[in-house]
Amino acid sequence: MIEVRGLSKHYGATAAVDDITFDVRPGRVTGFLGPNGAGKSTTMRLIVGLDAASAGTATVNGRPYAEHRAPLREVGVLLDAKAVHTGRSATNHLRALAATHGIRRSRVDEVIALTGLETVASKRVGGFSLGMGQRLGIAAALLGDPATLILDEPVNGLDPEGVIWVRTLARHLAAEGRTVFLSSHLMSEMAQTADHIIVLGRGRVIADAPVGDILAMSTGTIVRVRTPDADRLAGLLAGPDVVVTRTDADRLDVTGRTAPQIGELAAGAAVVLHELTPASGSLEDAYLALTADEVQYHAGGTTGSPASPEGTPS
Repeated sequence: MIEVRGLSKHYGATAAVDDITFDVRPGRVTGFLGPNGAGKSTTMRLIVGLDAASAGTATVNGRPYAEHRAPLREVGVLLDAKAVHTGRSATNHLRALAATHGIRRSRVDEVIALTGLETVASKRVGGFSLGMGQRLGIAAALLGDPATLILDEPVNGLDPEGVIWVRTLARHLAAEGRTVFLSSHLMSEMAQTADHIIVLGRGRVIADAPVGDILAMSTGTIVRVRTPDADRLAGLLAGPDVVVTRTDADRLDVTGRTAPQIGELAAGAAVVLHELTPASGSLEDAYLALTADEVQYHAGGTTGSPASPEGTPS
C-alpha cells in the first residue's frame, strides 16, 4: 500500500506538487493521470525517495522507501527505462540488480521469460528499441517479486501486443493482492486497465475515485442519431446547452437532449429515425472535462504561438 499525506515539492517559487493526500490500495490497479507538468512523475519520485519532499510524507508498505532494508523486494519501480548501462546485456543488468539484494539467478531467468526478452537477453541494452527497453524496465521492477509496483508510462513504445500484455500483467498482479500504481497518457488503455483513478492538475489532486465515478463526471451523454432528414432534425433539436455535431450525411451526435426527447421531437415532426442510441462518455471525455482548467502547456495554433517552455518538472 502507498500512503501519501500532505506531500509537497517546491522548486523555488514553483509548486510541482502542492499538499496532496491519497492512498493506493492493494488488490486493484490505480491509474495516475494528469496533463504534462501536473506533477505525476515528481510524485512518483517523491514516493521512492529520488526527490526530497518540501513537506508531507509518503510511505510504501508502512515505511518510507529509504527505510526498507531490501526495497526491491517491497516495491518494483519503473520511472525511466533508459536508466541502464548501455554496454551491459539485459541479463547482466538484471543479475547486477539481483546481486544487490541476494536474489537468486534463476529469478533473473524467470523475469526475462515473463517479459518476452529471451531472444535479446544476451544483447547490449544500447541497441534495444524503445519497446524492448520498456520490457527490461518492467523485468527489473518485477525482479524482487514485490508487493507494490510503481510504473510510469509502462506502455510507452510498446506495440499493440505489448500494450495488451502490460494490461493483463497489471490486472493479474492486482488480483494477487498487490498494489499497482501506474500512469499513462493512453485513456482508452487506462479505461480497460484501472479500477481506480487519481487525477492531478497543477500539482493538486482534482479527482480520486473509482473509474465508474470518474466516467460519471463526463461532460454528458452523447446520443447518436441516424436519419435521412438530418438537416431538419438538427434544426428541431437546437436550443440552449444543446450541441449537435454532424458526423456523416445522415448521422448526428447530440448532447444536451436525452434519447426520449429526441424521439418525441422527431415523431412530432414526422422525421424518420434509423438509429437512436445513447452512448456514455468515455474516460477521455471525463479526463478532458476534469482537466480543462488545469492544463499548463497548450499546443500552439496556426498563429505562430511560441512553444511551451521545457524543463519544468512533471
